[in-house]
Parts: sequence; structure tokens; C-alpha cells
Amino acid sequence: MQNKLSTLNRRDFLATTAKTCFGVTLGGSLAQLFNTPAFADTSDPALASKAAKAKHVIYLYMSGGMTHLDTFDPKPQAAANIHGDKKAIKTNADGIQLSEYLPNLARHADKLSIIRSMSTTQGAHGPGRYFMRTGYTPRSSITHPTAGGWVNKLAKPLNDTIPGFVTVNCGSGHPGAGFFEPNYQPLPIGNALSGLQNSSVPKHLSDEDFEKQLTIRQDLDHDFDEKFAPAQKDVRAYNEMYAAAVKLMRSKDLEAFDLSKESTTTHKLYGASNFSKGCLLARRLVERGVRFVEVELGGFDWHDDVFGNAADKLPMLDQGFSALLEDLKVKGLLDSTLVVLATEFGRSPKLTANAGRNHFPKAFSCIMAGGGVKGGYVHGETDATGTSVVKDKVTATDFNATIGHALGIEYDKTLYSASKRPFKMQARDGKPILDLFV
Repeated sequence: MQNKLSTLNRRDFLATTAKTCFGVTLGGSLAQLFNTPAFADTSDPALASKAAKAKHVIYLYMSGGMTHLDTFDPKPQAAANIHGDKKAIKTNADGIQLSEYLPNLARHADKLSIIRSMSTTQGAHGPGRYFMRTGYTPRSSITHPTAGGWVNKLAKPLNDTIPGFVTVNCGSGHPGAGFFEPNYQPLPIGNALSGLQNSSVPKHLSDEDFEKQLTIRQDLDHDFDEKFAPAQKDVRAYNEMYAAAVKLMRSKDLEAFDLSKESTTTHKLYGASNFSKGCLLARRLVERGVRFVEVELGGFDWHDDVFGNAADKLPMLDQGFSALLEDLKVKGLLDSTLVVLATEFGRSPKLTANAGRNHFPKAFSCIMAGGGVKGGYVHGETDATGTSVVKDKVTATDFNATIGHALGIEYDKTLYSASKRPFKMQARDGKPILDLFV
């Protein structure tokens, strides 16, 4: 009877019983289990960046469409119906001004490469987030890998006991590693303060009993694995996921997810918001060799009362981002860690009747810092009202190619989905922004 079970039914049965039997929750997306890629034999080491300094990426995503005029591209000389009554402030980098809502980041502008010429074709939140993270427009037939998925796939692991890709506060709709195998999917953390849940053996279960249950599972699967594992990647990948989960449970690096290990001084530096704690967790994870950590801060869809919303939300960004830069610098990690701040689009320059700003894909700003990029540098330019890019337009595909370039991975390498369709990290021939690098 066991041999008559279909692979799908077998998979569903194991997925349902995994937590009950072993007391663990596996990271990654089981929904991608049967959508695995075939590889193109087009590897060329010469394509990788020889000047790459970054080993890790901390990707801070501002969900909702962050306003560029009230953050990193203020227009103090514009009319009141564009700039409002808010000021632009000087920074510690000559000639660079930021919004008055970002006083802490103003003291770290010498570490920032500000890209003021981002532009996209996606003006709705879902497609915009997907496009920014993947470089591809959404398709019902496939899920494309995000930049984190590509990095996890193309870069060699730095620590084989801890996942190479972790998301924090990103929710369930994140594309993750798309059509890549389950072992490249991100480990999702819903709340940084809660850490990694269901990651230890239940208290009522002794180590001996736990080992017995693992052995029982292996015995039950023996005939099935012998028949299907040699020829089917999905079966092998499922077993690898169990092995990886158990390895992580037993690893000393599991403590990286425990923020209580940090001092009161460090917690005060980062602040109390979930976003700030996510930034702190990201620093702890890159210390342990995690390649890519994405931390999301939501709530930037300000159609009304943009200045009231900015006063409430931007201090969280300002403190968390600034603390991360300072902490990485002190610990000697900033040069090897590319810190990225991104969003799906900007907000309309002209204020609405309700003092809000609407979706505006035509122009917006993103940031890169550390990891070999210049500090105190502005790339690109918008016009006097922040309405149009007038110099050095940058697309989402260029942005992702730049992340790949910073890490020295083959961002233009072609990999194939299960349907044999070719894809690259630098979708649509995106080009890295070489002027950002030292």
C-alpha cells in the first residue's frame, strides 16, 4: 500500500505530521517543493565582480511606497504645495540634505549612497513590491526569486548550520526564492523579539526519544526514498529540509535569534520598535554568516496627512537604520555588509487636498551603504519638484544587478525554471550602478 502513495500525497502527509512528530517548524516554502530549476551550464568566473567587497546583505524594505520628497530627496526651494512647511537639514556629507525627519541619518550621510533616480512602471502595491524585489512582473504561472533568493542560490554558504536567507516582519506574501529548491527559501521570522519559534525539542521529549522518532520516520520512508529519491529532486529536497532543521536545532548559532543576549545599551541604541529590533537581529545574523537578511517596515501608504504620518513613522526608520550603520561600523562589519533600503515607488510631489501624496512610480529614492559602495554620494537626479528623473535613471533590474555586483556573484548567469524558461538576477539585462563603488 505504501508504494501506491503518490509523491504529492506522501508530501502532504509528511507536511501535516512534521510538527506533531518532531516539535519543529521547517523554514522555507513547501509550496515550491515541486517547482525546482534545471541549471544552465554557462558559468563564467570572469563575469563576477573582481572588486566585490560585500559578503552579506541587509535589505531594509519600506512597504507602501515611501515618499522621496519627505525623506532622501527633499525640495526645499519648491512651492508650498509640494514641499509643505517642512525643512531640509544639512548632513555630515558636503552638499547633501535630508528631510528634517531624519536627523540621525543626517549624521551618517557620509556612509550613504543615495540613489535619487529610481523609476518603475509599477504603480500598484502588490506588483510594485514584487517587481522591486525580483525584477520581474508577476505571473500566475511562476514565482520569481527575489534578490535574496538569487544571493542564497549563487553565493557559497558561509555557515552550513544556519539558513543563508532570513526574512523579518515580511509576511506570508513574500516571493522568497521563487522557483528555486526548498532549501534556498528564506527562513521567516514574524517578530524579531520572539526569535525563532518551535526550534527546540519539546521539554517533555528526551533526546533519546527524539532520536527514536527520527529513526521511525526514516524507517517509514525507507522504501519510498529508495524508489523515488534517486530520480526526483523534490523527494531529496524534502529530506534535506528535515536534516537542515535538525542541524539548526542542535547548532550553537541558534542563539543568534535570541535578542536577550544583547546589552541594555545596544537595545537602547536601536530603540523599541519592531523594525529596530529586526535591524538588531539582522546584525546578529550576519555575524553568524547569514548571507541575506530582509527586514520590512510597513505603513508608508500615505494618501492623507503625509506630515503627520511622517512624524509618526520616520523616527522608527531613522533610529533603526542609523543604529544599524553605527553598530556595523563599530563591529568592523560595515565594509563586508551591503545595507540596502528600498521601496516599491515614491509618492506624488503635489500634495492632495487632504495633505497626502498618491502613488508615484515615475521617480523615487533608494539607498545603499557599506559593502564597498561610496559614502556621502548622490547618484542621479530628479527635477526641481521631484517629478521626473533628469539624470541617470535606475530601474529595479539595475538595482538588483548592483546587489549582485557588490557580492561578486554571477548576476547575469542564466538558470532555468521547471518549465525550462530562462531567468537571471539581472532581469531584462539590468546593469549594475558602477559609479556607486569605490
